[in-house]
Amino acid sequence: MSAKKRKNIVVIGGGTGTFTVLTGLKKYPVNLTVIVAMTDSGGSTGMLRDELGVLPPGDVARCLVALSTQDKLMRSLMDYRFDNGKLKGLRFGNLLLSALEKTTGSFQSAVERASDILRTNGRVIPSTLDKVHLMAKVGKRIIRGEEKIQMTKMNGSLEYLWLEPVARANPKALVAIKNADAIVIGPGGFYTSLVTNLLVRGIPHAIRQSRAKKIFVCNLMTKVEHTRGYSVARYTAALEKYLGRPVDIVIYNNKQPDAALLKRYAREGDTLTSWDDLPKEHELVGANLLSKRETTFKKIGTAGIEASLVRHDSAQLAALIARIMKIEKNGKK
Repeated sequence: MSAKKRKNIVVIGGGTGTFTVLTGLKKYPVNLTVIVAMTDSGGSTGMLRDELGVLPPGDVARCLVALSTQDKLMRSLMDYRFDNGKLKGLRFGNLLLSALEKTTGSFQSAVERASDILRTNGRVIPSTLDKVHLMAKVGKRIIRGEEKIQMTKMNGSLEYLWLEPVARANPKALVAIKNADAIVIGPGGFYTSLVTNLLVRGIPHAIRQSRAKKIFVCNLMTKVEHTRGYSVARYTAALEKYLGRPVDIVIYNNKQPDAALLKRYAREGDTLTSWDDLPKEHELVGANLLSKRETTFKKIGTAGIEASLVRHDSAQLAALIARIMKIEKNGKK
């Protein structure tokens, strides 16, 4: 199958959810592009923004690793986090992108050079090249910065989200959206990784104008801070509010995870996204999308405490998207 005949798939998001989608889709014969949120302000990314005045490298670095065809050592190096000294907490991939930005003179060039180094099977495009911060009006409060917004319990009192200053879309992102055969939004931090891309001037309009299939991959779980009690229908309606049009297809999980795992989430107030309430007048694709492999992470601010996570299975999710788009791994339609 020639490159010209390959379907153009654009993934919009940032963070671990986007990493999962890309990890699966890169194994298919498609022209893969990811448009990445540029509002990250926490952890080592936030420190580099403050100290060096660079654009946030964190989510971009994760996407580069997801698309990389380099050996495991190189991918592990990008993910390496220093655990002592003055560099404690800094991720090598973030340092590399920031150094390349300073060396090449632009973040876009830095991403392209890093893509060459990692031999990515696809393109990574920042949604904007402007230095912006995510802002939220929650009740009477104004919250500045993605990290603080992530930790703010909205309890249904989110009134308004915006970027400051106004963000202009990266022209490369607009071209990718225009030429897409499918646009995949999600899964990921709903307001801080997905919606933030739709706050960039020009991106929602480009999606609305595109002839591509608009596919929303709904989150597996709700977050007590932002999406408490959300169902598949409510997630979809909230996304469409910022997009300004309905999506074409909604992909959602319809399998219950292990009860013990859900109980661990419940301690934090998080719950499984309900599929009892589904959006009407949409093409709906429900399936068991749970990863069978247990994933662990170290909670920030704790001494090595680990928690299991409910995750999408990257291979199953990619296979579902490929089936929707009539794409097979061997390249035959």
